[in-house]
This record gives sequence, structure tokens and C-alpha cells, in this order.
Amino acid sequence: MPISILAISIIFMVLGLVAQWRLKSKFKEYSAVPTSSGMSGKEIAEKMLRDNGIYDVQVISVAGRLTDHYNPADKTVNLSEGVYAERSVSAAAVAAHECGHAVQHATAYSMLQLRSKLVPAVQISSNLSQWVIIAGLGFMGFGGGNPNILLAGIVLFAVTTLFSVITLPVEFDASARALRWLETANITTPAEKVKAKDALKWAAMTYVVAALASIAMLVQYILIYSQRSRD
Repeated sequence: MPISILAISIIFMVLGLVAQWRLKSKFKEYSAVPTSSGMSGKEIAEKMLRDNGIYDVQVISVAGRLTDHYNPADKTVNLSEGVYAERSVSAAAVAAHECGHAVQHATAYSMLQLRSKLVPAVQISSNLSQWVIIAGLGFMGFGGGNPNILLAGIVLFAVTTLFSVITLPVEFDASARALRWLETANITTPAEKVKAKDALKWAAMTYVVAALASIAMLVQYILIYSQRSRD
């Protein structure tokens, strides 16, 4: 593996670990801050859904920590055990954010629809891209083999990169919807909203780092392909 690719991997691995550490630290900190409304994550999620005219989405509890997600396939807002029962700023932020995705789904938010359409292709490309790229680099390293194998890997990797980039506006929009609703529904005070925003900011940073890492690696693969093709 070229040193530049290894360096990029290490840099973004470290950045990813830092973002994850900050995220866990912030959520732990704000889990100790109760909301003035006194509502649990489950109650907040159900209220946000009702306030947005959504009655066909179920709020359920799932095992784990920071395992919260919205599943458009079965229309469920899945809250981790702590968030589901907790009555804190962290729980309010997470519950509202996941319901933000449910609102996106109900209102046919364009970026969410685009990301959903890419899921089948991403499932294939994410499993194959690295193996095809490794094979392409290997064959080109032995006697200048056919660069089209590497090109095929790059195309596959580009699909996963596009998915990670499209994920950013989806996540940012869900957080924006969540924060607006927390304020207008009087779930959080202005001071509590600042903390909720800070927690969601670090959740978003994990997606930002992942997208930047994918872009950097894609550019590096393209440069390698261009150079080897000219040799």
C-alpha cells in the first residue's frame, strides 16, 4: 500500500476516534442534565411525531448505546435503552433527531430519497470496492498490469463516497428540524437547547470525518490510476 494512502488512513482514523470520543463525552455530560419538560426520550419522540401529523411510526427501544436510528422500511424510531427512558438533554436531542428523519421520510425530503435509492448499490460496492482496488493495485505493481481493474474499484468506491457525502445534508437537516421543534414545543429552555445543539454537532462531526476520509481516499486512488495509466 502506498505510504500516502496509509498516511491518509491513519490521519482520518485518528480524527474519527477523536470525534467519537467527543461525541460519547458530550452525551455522557448532557445525560446528567435534566430537561425542564421532564419528558422521557420515548415521550418526546411520540410528541414530535404527533406534532408533525405522523401517526404510522412506532417508537421502540433497542439494545446498546448510541444505537439510535430511524428505519424507513418498517417505520420505526429506534431509541437506545438509555435514550428511550431517560429524561435528559441528551435523550431529548437524540429522540428529536431520529424523529427528524421520520419527518423527512413523511415529507419526501429529496436528499433522503436519493440516499435511499443508493442503498442497494452501496451494499454491493462497499463489499467489493476495497478488494477490487487491492487487486488492481497488485496487478499494476507486477509488470504494469491492466489498469482497468483499479478503475473498476474506483467506480465502486465512488458510489460509497457519494453515499457518505449525501448523508451529510440528511443528518444536518434532521438536527435542524429537531432543534427547531424542541424550541417551539417548549421541550427545552434556551440554555438546554444550546447543550442539545452541541451534542448533535458532535454526532454530525462523525459523519463529516467519514465523508472527508472517503473523498480523500477516492482522490488518492484516482491520482494513482492516472499516474499508472500514463506509465
